[in-house]
Amino acid sequence: MAKPLVRGIIKTSIGLTLEVRRAAIEAGEEIQGITSQVAAEKLASSARTRRVEAGGEATAQAAR
Repeated sequence: MAKPLVRGIIKTSIGLTLEVRRAAIEAGEEIQGITSQVAAEKLASSARTRRVEAGGEATAQAAR
């Protein structure tokens, strides 16, 4: 009688563990995507600022 109960508890625990792992992986992928977007935006902004500074209009253009 106890064996089927323990088996069911273990089976449920394993299922929950797999679901938590899946959710954690998805969350990590989402964070990586957001991080990549922010990094690309920052690099693009930095490149624009350097081009403006090289052109001699740093104060007028960098504020935009």
